[in-house]
Amino acid sequence: MIQNFEFKTKYSVEDLVKIIRLLRTPEGCPWDREQTHQSIKKNFIEETYEVIEAINKDNPAMLREELGDVLMQILLHSQMESEKGTFSFDDVVNELAQKLVIRHPHVFGDEHCDNADEVLVTWDRVKTETKHQTTITEAMESIPKELPALMRAQKIQKKAAKVGFDWDDISGALEKVHSECAELEEAIQSGDQDDCFEELGDLLFSCVNVSRFLHCDSEESLSAASDKFMARFSLVEKLAAQRGINMKEASLESLDALWDEAKEISK
Repeated sequence: MIQNFEFKTKYSVEDLVKIIRLLRTPEGCPWDREQTHQSIKKNFIEETYEVIEAINKDNPAMLREELGDVLMQILLHSQMESEKGTFSFDDVVNELAQKLVIRHPHVFGDEHCDNADEVLVTWDRVKTETKHQTTITEAMESIPKELPALMRAQKIQKKAAKVGFDWDDISGALEKVHSECAELEEAIQSGDQDDCFEELGDLLFSCVNVSRFLHCDSEESLSAASDKFMARFSLVEKLAAQRGINMKEASLESLDALWDEAKEISK
């Protein structure tokens, strides 16, 4: 048990940093003390998605709690490095503050931006300069491979488009989807699993290109499609149960008919 800990009705950021540090001490929590960057990295991802869930639900109380959980992850990782003597939470804060000042020369410097588009151009330019990136390939390589695949593909395509490596309009992107779909069909007919793997990837990459021209987020679009499928499938199950249909034994034609009915109901 931690001796002489001061309980408060309202804690500050400094108190929070101290609490995280105490949890990692020999007198603190055995679980917290055992954790490493590797052991809790998935927790960070989970907490981040829970923040997104709170935003999607427009739930301020939930958002406040989940942002706190993300902050805890940041503090834990910072404390681990502080124990090694590499950097502290204060260093994280300082580096972020410096980055924000440097990348906003239109706010903290002499440059001028009239709209959000100009701000993004300035941000990218300063980011490229400060990271000493001289080619688009280097900028692409800086995009984490750990990102969800659709999100990463969209970011890579945007980098290429900035130097003119892009279709003139959506028609070219759509034609590429048709072309890649035909190549996938050929791979399927050949029975070559490696070719199928490659051509499926090409088709998905092409679909992301179309989403970019439509100004749609491919990740969110696919997520919405998954939600729609689940809602319609739930209706199919209910309709099947009402009519005494065993879905496992029913024909594909009868299931398709239920699907079409569910589709009409959900419109």
